[in-house]
Amino acid sequence: MRKTLALALAATLAAAGSLHAQAAPASWVQRSNADAKVLLDTIARFSPEFATQVGLPGYDTKVSDLKPGIDARSRAALVDAKGKLEKLLATEKDPNVREDLQIMIEAAAEQIEGIDLNRKYLLPYNDIGSLVFSGEFALLKDDVDAKRRPAALKRLQCYVGKAPGCTPVTDEAKALMVARLGDKSLLGPYKGEVEQKLANTPRYVEGIRKLFAKYKLDTPEGKAALDALDKQLADYDAWVRSTVLPRARADFRLPEPLYAYNLKQVGIDIPPEQLMKQAELEFMELRGMMQTMAPVVAKAEGFDATDYRDVLKALKKQQLSRDQVEPWYHEVLGHIEDTIRDKGIVTLPRRQMQMRVASEAEAAQVPAPHMDPPPFLNNHGERGTFVLTMGNPGNGKDNSQAYDDFTFKAAAWTLTAHEGRPGHELQFAAMVERGVSLARSLFAFNSVNVEGWALYAESEMLPYEPPAGQFAALQARLMRAARAYLDPMLNLGLITRERAHDVLVHDVGLSEALAREELDRYTFDSPGQATAYFYGYLRLQQLRLQTELALGDRFDRKAFNDFVIGQGLLPPAQLAEAVQTQFVPQQKQKK
Repeated sequence: MRKTLALALAATLAAAGSLHAQAAPASWVQRSNADAKVLLDTIARFSPEFATQVGLPGYDTKVSDLKPGIDARSRAALVDAKGKLEKLLATEKDPNVREDLQIMIEAAAEQIEGIDLNRKYLLPYNDIGSLVFSGEFALLKDDVDAKRRPAALKRLQCYVGKAPGCTPVTDEAKALMVARLGDKSLLGPYKGEVEQKLANTPRYVEGIRKLFAKYKLDTPEGKAALDALDKQLADYDAWVRSTVLPRARADFRLPEPLYAYNLKQVGIDIPPEQLMKQAELEFMELRGMMQTMAPVVAKAEGFDATDYRDVLKALKKQQLSRDQVEPWYHEVLGHIEDTIRDKGIVTLPRRQMQMRVASEAEAAQVPAPHMDPPPFLNNHGERGTFVLTMGNPGNGKDNSQAYDDFTFKAAAWTLTAHEGRPGHELQFAAMVERGVSLARSLFAFNSVNVEGWALYAESEMLPYEPPAGQFAALQARLMRAARAYLDPMLNLGLITRERAHDVLVHDVGLSEALAREELDRYTFDSPGQATAYFYGYLRLQQLRLQTELALGDRFDRKAFNDFVIGQGLLPPAQLAEAVQTQFVPQQKQKK
């Protein structure tokens, strides 16, 4: 999903294993987690911000390693960790622990491959504003232990070189780039990406200042560090404009081996051409379903429209203001939870779900609504948060333009099911409450495994939603199908950005702001990642059907869904094996 495993896991939908007090891990889980420390400590050493986010103690004041030779040092450390895990596998007898060791070995190998590919093809450009904001925000949240928050000042002092042994992170990033600028075979970053990141820097700076004020860290020392950050980021951005932009490339496309690696990293295990064909069929089927349903929705809502596009436009006029968004989503969540209990869909978490509207700095970093996960290690009651966004401040163009895609009433049903319950929030809360091995939650993480469940959760709730909610759910699925063929088509040079824009706006019905965010996502923000939603959903629905066929009238939906959630984030093949070898035999034994 991103260029490093730590960033991939920490960005938007990061997840980690838990030994929460409420859970009672099996003995094999405890042994597996002890083995996982080999890889966890290796990653944390080079990306302490990641360690902070997942709850690993001892890293809150440390910052990412961008010192000279980082590629060689991190690669050597990963090779060493992989070797230690392979030795453990050679003597391990427990099948569950063996499977976990294999997951971790594969994760280390994939990270090594990524280091090699990026070093072979790309200049090392870093978005320092985003890095610093992430590192500070991980500590400055309401549900983070107040005793940990002062570490945010120490971390900031290290970022700006005002702590012992620390060099300004901007200087380190410059040095990494300068050391390789002479290699003309390396590709610079995409120009549009650099321009967007430059536009976001002031939002990150302001966001950090607001966090320091909120949590009373704007002391004289804090203000000195903040002022230093302002100056260093301004100088860094000026350097980027003068040094990096001239090497930026006009074509967003990555070399094919890098794009293939991105697909592999998010969990796509079929050729992109095959994925496109499957997604194209799904797109046409969904568009037909929306057109069939359009008159029903129009009649229920009192609209004078028959085309699905016009019905969608009419629904989008039912917009919620910023102060109405949370209350409405909470009301919808209540209906969804009642349905889950009444229909026996899945076991709900014991803790309540929380949500909030994103700050401008958060929205610049992650423009789409998302799940901000809790720390899964050493969790003391912290909960994940469903974060809603009102616009796309990072688009670098019309900053006043807001989305209308997530703040109309009908959209709340499927978005709550996806990001909240029974989707991502339930995934993460279940890991905290039940205890899932690090390998199956942290190191098995990829977008196919995570997003497949969220789309499956949408489909589980769709039959019980009002007609307008069902219509919005189909439109969300239509967007996922479009992603799965537009992303590869763009990256393989089979379609222009302009034509893809027309599909998203005209056929899918996205706002201009969301269409830009989607296209940025496909082309430079995270090429390949958006394909994972459709593919993960496809694999999980196939597994559901296979299980129903195997069990017949003994199939129990709640038991199946609980079993899937209980496996953590196993990839589709391993999850299918677990269902076939454990769940199906268990269900057949029941009377």
